[in-house]
Amino acid sequence: MPAHILVAGGGIGGLATALALSKGRHRVDVFEQAAVFGEIGAGVQLGPNATRRLQQLDLGPGLAAIAARPDALVVHSAERGSELARMPLADAMQQRYGAPYFCVHRADLHGLLLDAVRARGTGTLVTGAQIRQVETSDDLVCLSSTDARAWEGEAIVGADGLWSMVRRQLDCASAAQPPRVTGHTAWRALIEQSSLPAALRRKQVDVWLGPRLHAVAYPVRGGDWLNVVVIAESAPAGDARDWDQSSSIAALKQAMGRSCAGLQSLLDAMPGWRAWSLGDRAPMTSAAEMAHERVALVGDAAHPMVPYLAQGAGMAIEDAVALADSLADGRAADVPAAFARYAEARWARNAQVQARARRNGEIFHATGAVRLGRDMAMRLLGAKLLDQPWLYGG
Repeated sequence: MPAHILVAGGGIGGLATALALSKGRHRVDVFEQAAVFGEIGAGVQLGPNATRRLQQLDLGPGLAAIAARPDALVVHSAERGSELARMPLADAMQQRYGAPYFCVHRADLHGLLLDAVRARGTGTLVTGAQIRQVETSDDLVCLSSTDARAWEGEAIVGADGLWSMVRRQLDCASAAQPPRVTGHTAWRALIEQSSLPAALRRKQVDVWLGPRLHAVAYPVRGGDWLNVVVIAESAPAGDARDWDQSSSIAALKQAMGRSCAGLQSLLDAMPGWRAWSLGDRAPMTSAAEMAHERVALVGDAAHPMVPYLAQGAGMAIEDAVALADSLADGRAADVPAAFARYAEARWARNAQVQARARRNGEIFHATGAVRLGRDMAMRLLGAKLLDQPWLYGG
């Protein structure tokens, strides 16, 4: 009979996993530490590799209804504002990869997944469940929370993010090691496009590259809202998770330095910012970092990555579908072998994305001669340099 699987974490990766597994008739209970299921307000880019998987989960029409479909990806110099390279998206991505390139509000994608999981009705959604301990045996796993509740199942999937508790059950050297603090900070803001001057509105993904920083702006919510992100090699003083904290805003303005007038105008138009300190882990080196016996990891719990390839959510969604495929109609007794197949199929691709994301950060934030060479290469090669067939076609 199908397995009873516990999923720790109710974010995008956890809900995608629950939905994918429930389509295989498994019973899936999802445990979220927050008091309600929800997501923070920020944008997410979904390449064809991710939208293809969401279509496999029967979310195609719903996804199209909440997404923006940008016309192009355009790279600029942050200092001068001049265009360095351009890659068509929209119809070009659909034709080349058989799936669209979408930009979505993170909360909208989360809500779409949550509604789909609830509609399946094949398990329980538990809130306020802060994980205290995970125990495993030959045929069972037990999850307990800090408020003395406990649940049993036949497998557990850790979708509990950068500081994953479930990760500690793996049989690898990095299982108990903390993630790396990168020293990079991301500031994010959202605004209704109708409240912006026409010159600042966007129908495309715009990227500005500067010394030790870059900025990104793209439409979400059918194009009605604009998501803006600045990532800099700068750690703001104080807690980088509070809305509109003065030290964070001051650090953002200092990091932006001598940016061009157009980018400065866009940043000045934002009504408020939220800052995050970024963390990641070294690229994985084996399947042991994704699964062990009746424990598997998806998304940031397994392979947190810096956002310089815009694939954090995409890899979590890929993981979810691959995990469900590995189990298919398998029974509870088949879980260890299925999880091993899943890890073997996924670890190298995720490691490649982790490594390329780190490398992109070095390229995006380059200074001196490396920056000049980057800009020249982008002007000469354009879309050929920006396209990622190995990624989007995978």
